[in-house]
Amino acid sequence: MEAAVGAASSLLGKVLTKLSEDLVAAYVDSLELGHNSEQIQTKLMHTQGLLQLAEGRDASNVTALPALLEKLSNKADEAEDLLDELHYFTIQDQLDGTHYAAPDLGDGLRGHARHGLHALRYTIGNWFPCFSCSRAQDDDSAPTAVANSPHHYATNSATASADDGGHVDRLHFDRVAMSSKIKSVINDIHSLCDPVSDLLSKIPSNSTAVTLTRPHIGSTIIQDKLYGRKDIFEKIVDDITSGTHQGQTVSVLPIVGPGGIGKTTFTQHLYNDSRTQVHFTVMVWMCVSTDFDVLKLTQQIHNCIPPTENETASETANLDQLQKSIAQRLKSKRFLIVLDDIWKCNSEDEWKTLLAPFTKGEAKGSMVLVTTRFPKLAGMMKTINPVELQGLESNDFFTFFESCIFGEHKPRDYEDELGGIAREIARKLKGSPLAAKTVGRLLKKNLSREHWNGVLHNHEWQNQKNYDDIIPSLKISYHYLPFHLKKCFSYCALYPEDYRFSDSEINRFGIAIGIIDSSHPSDNDYMEGLVENGFLMKGVIDDHPYYVMHDLMHELSRSVSAQECLNISDLDFRAEAIPQSIRHISITIENRYDENFREEMGKLKGRIDIVNLRTLMIFRKYEERIIEILKDTFMETKGLRVLFIAVTSLESLPQRFSKLIHLQYLQIRSPYGTEMTLPSTLSRFYHLKFLDLISWHGSPNLPKDIGRLVNLRDFFARKELHSNVPEAGKMKYLRELKEFHVKKGSVGFDLRELGELRELGGALSIHNLENVATKEEASSAKLALKSDLKELTLVWGREHPTYTDADILDALQPHSNLTTLGIINQGGNTWPSWLCPDTRVNNLETLHLHGVSWGILPPFGQLPYLRELSLKSISGLRQFGPDYGGVRGKCLVRLKKVLFHDLSDLVRWVVEPNCHMFPSLESIDCRNCANLCVLPFSEWSCTNLCMLYVDGCPKLCLPPMPHTSTLTCFSIRNGSEMFSYHENKMVVTKYASALAFHNLGEVEDMRIEDVSHISWTDLEKLKSLRKLAVGRCDGMFCGELDGSVVFHNMDKVESLSVDVSQLTGKLLSKVFNSCPALAELEINSRDEYQEERVIQFPSSSSLQALNFSFLAGLVLLPAEDGGGLQDTTSLQSLNIMLCDRLFSRWPMGAPMTNPFPASLRKLDIWGESSIWSMALLSNLTSLTHLKLIMCDKLTVDGFNPLITVNLKELEVRNLSGNSVAADLLSEVAMAKIMQEGSFQLEKLKVDSISAVLVAPICNHLSATLHELVFSNDMREKGFTEEQENALQLLTSLRTLGFDLCEVLQCLPQGLHHLSSLKTLKVSSCPQLRLLPEQGFPTSLQFLSLGYASADQKEQAEKLKGTYPNLRVHNQAS
Repeated sequence: MEAAVGAASSLLGKVLTKLSEDLVAAYVDSLELGHNSEQIQTKLMHTQGLLQLAEGRDASNVTALPALLEKLSNKADEAEDLLDELHYFTIQDQLDGTHYAAPDLGDGLRGHARHGLHALRYTIGNWFPCFSCSRAQDDDSAPTAVANSPHHYATNSATASADDGGHVDRLHFDRVAMSSKIKSVINDIHSLCDPVSDLLSKIPSNSTAVTLTRPHIGSTIIQDKLYGRKDIFEKIVDDITSGTHQGQTVSVLPIVGPGGIGKTTFTQHLYNDSRTQVHFTVMVWMCVSTDFDVLKLTQQIHNCIPPTENETASETANLDQLQKSIAQRLKSKRFLIVLDDIWKCNSEDEWKTLLAPFTKGEAKGSMVLVTTRFPKLAGMMKTINPVELQGLESNDFFTFFESCIFGEHKPRDYEDELGGIAREIARKLKGSPLAAKTVGRLLKKNLSREHWNGVLHNHEWQNQKNYDDIIPSLKISYHYLPFHLKKCFSYCALYPEDYRFSDSEINRFGIAIGIIDSSHPSDNDYMEGLVENGFLMKGVIDDHPYYVMHDLMHELSRSVSAQECLNISDLDFRAEAIPQSIRHISITIENRYDENFREEMGKLKGRIDIVNLRTLMIFRKYEERIIEILKDTFMETKGLRVLFIAVTSLESLPQRFSKLIHLQYLQIRSPYGTEMTLPSTLSRFYHLKFLDLISWHGSPNLPKDIGRLVNLRDFFARKELHSNVPEAGKMKYLRELKEFHVKKGSVGFDLRELGELRELGGALSIHNLENVATKEEASSAKLALKSDLKELTLVWGREHPTYTDADILDALQPHSNLTTLGIINQGGNTWPSWLCPDTRVNNLETLHLHGVSWGILPPFGQLPYLRELSLKSISGLRQFGPDYGGVRGKCLVRLKKVLFHDLSDLVRWVVEPNCHMFPSLESIDCRNCANLCVLPFSEWSCTNLCMLYVDGCPKLCLPPMPHTSTLTCFSIRNGSEMFSYHENKMVVTKYASALAFHNLGEVEDMRIEDVSHISWTDLEKLKSLRKLAVGRCDGMFCGELDGSVVFHNMDKVESLSVDVSQLTGKLLSKVFNSCPALAELEINSRDEYQEERVIQFPSSSSLQALNFSFLAGLVLLPAEDGGGLQDTTSLQSLNIMLCDRLFSRWPMGAPMTNPFPASLRKLDIWGESSIWSMALLSNLTSLTHLKLIMCDKLTVDGFNPLITVNLKELEVRNLSGNSVAADLLSEVAMAKIMQEGSFQLEKLKVDSISAVLVAPICNHLSATLHELVFSNDMREKGFTEEQENALQLLTSLRTLGFDLCEVLQCLPQGLHHLSSLKTLKVSSCPQLRLLPEQGFPTSLQFLSLGYASADQKEQAEKLKGTYPNLRVHNQAS
């Protein structure tokens, strides 16, 4: 009932809004209804007022009311459409200077003649197939293009583009039909208002529609085991018993999260933990629920606290006495109070009153834990940042889910029979413990696959009605919302799961469909209201806020809006299950054609009122067949207020797109690389308030009549589209125009257009100001009147400015509310008068001056709020400061960021000595200031600097850097010299200046190269260092010759990379020994010519990864000489690249010691000509990844097949054509110890097609191989029958690739039988035909082409037509 009352109230509000339009009201008055529009409005307002009073009351005893409300809503809906259509034609009249929809005042013959003329037009109109604007009209009674209209042109197509001449036909107004329908529907509404008002007045004022009851839960643990959340649990226990809160008398920690997330269970375990019990002397648990009564709660808590020894027992209801008694009882005791399940608290004062007696104790470290669904309450009550509980992690959740079904004992055959279904269901429950309990109860009723699949596919948990089921539990929170938030929340069901809403997106939608008053949108109230009540979560990306809904809240949204909103997300939806009352539809299905979808959409078209659909949101691009289904389904739609659509051509638009005159919110998206233009009929949507072209990637040209969108408020598009809006001044309500170009000789591009935009705000950039000739023309922009404008950039575009620019700039004075100003390439010799003195833009926070030629800079010191200053390409500026516009000493105290670019004459940045300057400055960016010598670094200035960027300032003299410990992000560059530090990572390359190591204590990752003044001893000062890469640094070990180098332990270093060009093996060993915790080691060299170098590796229990690269002289000593790595028993990964002689001394004949430890799991050998026997690897039976590339002399001698048992990835290939892959795989296939199916190999890359495609090998690989790539096969031109048959055995194959197979001419003919194949990759195979005779498998989704021939690219284009679901990606060629 509440929904019906709210809907009727909302619809009456829309009618009232339409009737408030003067021309609409005048037209209605002319219809001789027996009462004028003002009387009608009065009656409607009376009825609406009664409806608003009835919201939230229990009207169930007024049995006749629902039917009357339904009738009233339907008539109000119809009236809104008609009045909206009438309003459309009054706007059209105003734009064209006509009077077709003017009120018919009737004065004798003139009135009758006008009425007769319209009747004649109506009759003539029936001869043409035309457009109907209202729900009851047929097409042949619709308005048509008017032949004698000043806007009558040849085109009347929905797909006419902006390049077709721009102007479009106006629509014909049918006065006879309109008058008749308005008269009828107004009379119907008028007659319904009286009985509805009469029944509404009978609803008791003290009744409520929803009585909120909550179960009372105590501290006793019901769920013995706490699943998941171990880390946060331990942190909280530690914090409240011995951590950060021990210095406070009492701390308040809220635990917040949506219903059913496990807040109470989590808190019960905190309360009952032995450490908590020991730590707190007094512990009280209160279940608050909806009854937040300070006196009652204080009494209950008082009763739970033991009295003092001398206290006289007495009962009292006096709050003051109770508070004093509590304070006395807790005076010297540490206590824990839990207030569970708080639903409301009317004010912060009310909360402080409850908390007051707990803040008076002498003991420290007492705690109050609060659990609530509402972030707003948590924020009000906290003294510590709230703990926000999210869903359980997947593994923990699944364990809990199984316990909800089976308890502690799972059936023996559960995993085989039901485990897969259980996991699929668990994924849909999004980690909610209450959802696990709800579904667990459903599943345990019947342990059959049929029942479990039914629960899975029908989402049966959404239909459970008990208070402790998930959706009913969440609905309690929903019923607690104010009505306006309920409506906004319900429409969120139309958006996809995990959709990120912008801060005003729901507001725009609400305004468009009429649930939010457009005159008072209160931009953030709705989104923030839903956040405060726990229905949305707020995040930030790149300083931009966004809102996202938890998946279970999304399900709740779909549940509460099911009678009005439909989100079609599955191809297998059933139309007969859809309520006939649906008015808003969104499409989020996958881009895959399905015949069942066509069938069901056809049924849907006949089931719901498609004609009067209010919302259609299509969130992704679809292939042609799906587009045709959607166009057919929504062909008759006329009443849309909201349309979101992605188009690949203008033919993708709805059939009657140009006739959607009720549209208020339109979003059009198009793919990159398309040249299509926007439809010219776009300019016909006079009611449009929001136009979203952010994702439009077609032509930037706009319809020439786009200015006719006179109600447009927000135009979301890239700057290029904004700059192409002609006659923007007609859009008087436009709130932002990012860019405006002044164009000579073009109509609608002079500054007078900006003058008409009185509500213009946000950011505005005005370009081509050199085309403004006079001060009067500049004044016509009326920038000083635009109080909502926050950012303004003024740009002159020519290279040779004139001095008249000064007058122009003076006339472009902005409003004092401006916070960001940019002036670029202005040609005058002084700043504008409004910038100084006694500046009229004293709220400026950001100032950019680029390419100006002012002799003296403006008085920055007079800008009290200046936070960012940017100076670029300003000639003649030799000194910055210390006089900042006549203000010396303490000025620019809020300045945070300074940017100096291309200031070729700047020499010094001067500050007053011993004066605290720039106390807030955090960032300095200096680039290409060739003569700059001094920056203001001292103990007095820039003391809070944390970011510094210097590039191309060769004369700049800097102190040892970083000069202060606050500077944690900097980059100093000059040519190839660089010194940078960011996020605890430091890079030093050819930097010759001193380093302040005492300010680098937080460095964890350091790379140094080509420096001579940093020693190993310096590095030992970096106490946090964990990762170190040392390039060629000649001076680092210079003390070696005289024995002065001392290697102390760098015991935190876990990763080390060393260029050994200048190191002896002995010294290198000392370096290794100084890093006892080393887990990763890379040894490389940049020397082109390398003498033989012998290295002995010490045994290590920590080294896990070792990398040798570009070490042509490196030699591994035999085991008997102390060489090899076999003692490094912790080693997991070894990479050897282009070492050439590494094994030249290692004996490879029998008997032989293996050089590598058996612990090795990953081995890559690339370009090693000294290895010729696989016997070297015979002990590596734990390998999971093995790559042998360009080992041209390698043979399978001594090969042990057991090294392949655990392999998941294998790559064996040579570039010379000498393949060892065939021999190796043959050895595996012949090994009797290897059973079919015993392989674990998932990825295989080899240089021989014939080596793999044989039945014995493919039988081994059939169950596990997901990816197979043939690379560098220079022999095979095609596939034999035996190879084709072997390929069919690879039933798990998902990816197949061919790379550098230069003579291969065709793909396998049986490719279409590989039903698991999803990806095909082809690169550098110039002779290959892409399409096999039998085609591709239907499972194929992605085709990647690298270095494709022209013929292959042409074939790929044809494939797109044959396989519309196939994504084809062309890489570089």
